[in-house]
Amino acid sequence: MNVQEIIRSVEAEHLKTDLPIIFAGDTVRVGVRIQEGGKERIQPFEGTVIALRNGGINESITVRRIFQGVGVERVFLLHAPRVADIKVLRRGKARRAKLYYLRDRIGKATRLKQRFDRPI
Repeated sequence: MNVQEIIRSVEAEHLKTDLPIIFAGDTVRVGVRIQEGGKERIQPFEGTVIALRNGGINESITVRRIFQGVGVERVFLLHAPRVADIKVLRRGKARRAKLYYLRDRIGKATRLKQRFDRPI
């Protein structure tokens, strides 16, 4: 066994199997585990996926939402233990892989058309 096969076998133990198929433009709700004192709770972060990166154990998504008039972006490692669950709420029609142009838009201009050809 070479080194790359050993790395893949170790990574395979930590991969999540219950993740949905996610595309750029989708509206998702990511449940994030938050530690407050001795308690742990799951806080949802809902927004539009503007970028997907890498693959395998390093796969990540960038989710953008508007909170009190300010754009907030968070990057989530999909296979990290902090990410409790991901739910696709709506499929968006996007013609490119990275939707960074949405950063320059305000209000209703940030909306994407809904896509019905892919199941949720």
